[in-house]
Amino acid sequence: MSETKPEAELKTPPSRLHNTQIRGLDVQGAVFLVSATSALVLMLFTLLKPDWSTNAFMHLRVWTTSQLAWYFILVVNLFLLFLLYLSVSRLGRVRLGGEDARPRYSRLSWYAMLFAAGVGIGLMFFGVLEPVSHTLSPPLGIDPANEAAARAAGMSAAIFHWGLHGWAIYALVGLSLAFFAFNRHLPLTPRSGLFPLLGQATWGWWGHAVDIIAVLATLFGLATSLGLGAEQISAGLVYLFGISPSLQTKVLLIIGITGIALLSVYAGLDKGVKVLSEINIGMAAGLLLFVLIAGPTLLLLGNLFRATYGYLVHLPALSNWLGREDTDFVTGWTTFYWAWWISWSPFVGMFIARISYGRTVREFIVGVLFVPSIIGIIWMSTLGGTALEQYFSDGYTGVAQAVPELALFKMLEPLPFTGLVSALSVVLIAIFFVTSADSGSLVMDIITAGGKLDTPVIQRLFWCALTGLMAMVLMLGGGVAALQALTISISLPFSFLIVLMAVGLYLGLRDAAVQLSVPGE
Repeated sequence: MSETKPEAELKTPPSRLHNTQIRGLDVQGAVFLVSATSALVLMLFTLLKPDWSTNAFMHLRVWTTSQLAWYFILVVNLFLLFLLYLSVSRLGRVRLGGEDARPRYSRLSWYAMLFAAGVGIGLMFFGVLEPVSHTLSPPLGIDPANEAAARAAGMSAAIFHWGLHGWAIYALVGLSLAFFAFNRHLPLTPRSGLFPLLGQATWGWWGHAVDIIAVLATLFGLATSLGLGAEQISAGLVYLFGISPSLQTKVLLIIGITGIALLSVYAGLDKGVKVLSEINIGMAAGLLLFVLIAGPTLLLLGNLFRATYGYLVHLPALSNWLGREDTDFVTGWTTFYWAWWISWSPFVGMFIARISYGRTVREFIVGVLFVPSIIGIIWMSTLGGTALEQYFSDGYTGVAQAVPELALFKMLEPLPFTGLVSALSVVLIAIFFVTSADSGSLVMDIITAGGKLDTPVIQRLFWCALTGLMAMVLMLGGGVAALQALTISISLPFSFLIVLMAVGLYLGLRDAAVQLSVPGE
């Protein structure tokens, strides 16, 4: 079959991105300098004007979540529906890398890296907190005095924030990056996903702006998660050893674990992130099995099915923003979550793309959407379900009355071997912390190097160190609240880019389907 013009245009070589070679560096000059300078200026401003900057961040968060909640919910719904369409359409037959491509990682390693990089710290922090919090203050106007209805809605709301919708954001960005990098041989950067729309402007300042926004979104989103991890590790050390929960302790934790992440970055993807991710998945599975066996096992197994059913039943209502009475839940929880997932999507999306060579589009979507969502359901219904049984059946209020970062440890308190398991949980959180910093720094390096994968290690070390420094500065300047506010601010412009990436992805897959003699959609 003769090549069509759109197909030919998509094969524009990536050499139009001219990297700068400076003192051992290999970077895309404009993207690297603007991204790094912007981050450093923001950190300096936060240190010099902590009160003003914190207030500015918080006002921006309040405005965004209150005025644009409808937008975030709408676009994330559209992302999920678009991916479901691709998965059942004939376009799902397209293979990332071409028909002869085969996956580089086993399914187990692939799933482990997806889980560790995508939601590790988040599930450790919110896996117990959210089911209890949403049950005691249920969404959708449900009466908290109705225990059965409140528990069903509370668990469903927790799963909703860690289920299909969130992973749809990651999957869409990752699929776009993987397709244009592996099938069209364009740079592995977000700008490539917009090539069908931008054309030659992709290699100019329009493309630079896309990549700069992606780097800053990754940096801010990752710093927020590292801040949450530091909060929880600090709380665990207080709980176990009585160490002072001071701000200095949290900063020292960030410094120490960033140092470990630097070593992992130096080791590389296969020896660093891959090994740590497999350790993560093993320890997380061990924690899950321990709680399942030591807790009310039969009730938890039944809760797994009830939680899945409740999630599917409540999914339409939770996905709707019209006529909602629970505005605090919509703005304070759902909108923040979608903004947080969007800010992480350049990082996780590119990481997923890099490890997904050889998968078909259908296999990619099913794997990225459903496998982590199922893990999230199992995690929430087991750990969160245990905390709910402790509250309603045993009258134990430790989790309900605990500060958020202590929720996991308070749930473990009534179980056997609580000291040992809590200590191992702190280690698990720390490793999740390391894998996030490690893989995130690799992604930022790839973007600022114009899509190159074989860059000097000093560049990856720079981004890892900068991420830790960003988390420390913003922690000093306003704590986790400031980190979360900054994350939301950068997610808005990147959400517009994801919409455009969806359009570009459809155009690219349609042309690839024609080449495979797949009937047009």
